Amino acid sequence: MNGSIGKSLIVIGAVILIVGLVLVFRDSVPFLRHLGRLPGDIAIQRKNFTFHFPIVTSIILSIIISLILYLISRFR
Repeated sequence: MNGSIGKSLIVIGAVILIVGLVLVFRDSVPFLRHLGRLPGDIAIQRKNFTFHFPIVTSIILSIIISLILYLISRFR
């Protein structure tokens, strides 16, 4: 049981590291530059109000994360 907790902490740490690297290098990687501004993302701008809901970006990230977790569980 202790071994599985350790493996889980390593995986969680790796995920946090990857997310941190994506946030740091977001502007220098061409395909990451458009994340959050894809066609289909909702953006409403008014005089004193801005609303942004990246629905398409959320769906794409959800598919990618689901695929990665599926592959990890398949080869475990």
